[in-house]
Amino acid sequence: MLLSLIWLARIITAQTQPPGVTPPLAQTCGPSSANMVCVNRYASVMPYHFFREPSEGSTDVSFGQTSVPNDTSFGLVAGADFLVFDQQRGLEILGNSPSLSLVFNVSQAVHEAPVYVPSLNKLFVSQLAPPAGYLPQLVVDLNQDPPTLSEFLSDPPVYAPNGGTFHNGLIYWGASGGNNSIGGTEQRSGIRTLDPHTNKTVTLLNNYFGFYFNTVDDLFVDSTGAVWFTDRLTDNPPQLKTASYRFDPATGATTMIDDTLIQPNGIALSPDGKHVYISDTGSETGSIVAGGPPGSPFNQTGARAIFKYDRVDNGTHITGKRPLCYAQDWVPDGLKVAANGFVVTGSGPGVDVLDEFGVLILRIQTSFVVQNFAWTGDELTTLWIVGQGGIAKVEWNLKGQDLANPTS
Repeated sequence: MLLSLIWLARIITAQTQPPGVTPPLAQTCGPSSANMVCVNRYASVMPYHFFREPSEGSTDVSFGQTSVPNDTSFGLVAGADFLVFDQQRGLEILGNSPSLSLVFNVSQAVHEAPVYVPSLNKLFVSQLAPPAGYLPQLVVDLNQDPPTLSEFLSDPPVYAPNGGTFHNGLIYWGASGGNNSIGGTEQRSGIRTLDPHTNKTVTLLNNYFGFYFNTVDDLFVDSTGAVWFTDRLTDNPPQLKTASYRFDPATGATTMIDDTLIQPNGIALSPDGKHVYISDTGSETGSIVAGGPPGSPFNQTGARAIFKYDRVDNGTHITGKRPLCYAQDWVPDGLKVAANGFVVTGSGPGVDVLDEFGVLILRIQTSFVVQNFAWTGDELTTLWIVGQGGIAKVEWNLKGQDLANPTS
């Protein structure tokens, strides 16, 4: 805490400039061991001529790639591991010895649904690698030093888990489903559980009154056992419009909770249970119908926001939709809420941390596109980040929610 106050005092001193002298847009900060850069006043006034190239096709142009030739300090931004915008809260989150390390180089396949199982001290990860991939899945053994990465296959196999969470000793997967390539059986998109101790899986839901879901993308389980999930379009011909749902395993009832988003993606619950967050990645739609007209995989001016809702009707529905934030890089893929209520989301090659009102506090910058992340360890202050080409680990002070013992 003392070191954080010292760093903050140095930053404030640097920002206090004589009249007529403009402070730099960015400067190094934090402990010498951390590759950390603080952005002054969110770089809200840049000297002309600045320019950020548009993100087109499948190429993301990040904030750090903005050209600011008349302030060379901005060149620090692109190479930082940690980019701090709110310096007081950001330095507290990072602590005295933050670190970001690339632990595993993996394929360029999408890596998703990381779920930490405390009783095993292992992290389960899905890999989505068409056309021959999707199976097997991966597991990171955190009991080893250094951690090891190996393959595993559940019984029966689950095809393409796209979102995951932990509840009551089970891994819950939102699975994309697949064709008859798995044991000669067809597997439709839905919700499945895995008992990590027995390796047995169970299907909880695979249809909405006979209609196929498109792709069950992400999910959380509340303290009552109800599963809240999103269903978005992929390249399969849809039978349902995109929407978000609440499923009650006790009765089998599935209830739509929202159908206003173009591509509902991440979904998360606040620690007090009062708010639900859902991200819309509609800017990354592309050609969503097989055989349809080709489409750009990314539309920079399309939907790429996180929305906040109030939980109502005895915790069974949501209302009060309002935008929380607009993604600064790519789309908000992967969405969780920390134990203190801060919202954490993947965003292109990095992870953003925002407060509960949508103010950006800091950004972790990775060398790969992030799809999702999960907290691990006894204190839940280690964050594992998974994506295309890499699995990385962050040590910091921001604590995750204890999914093994939910309170909301």
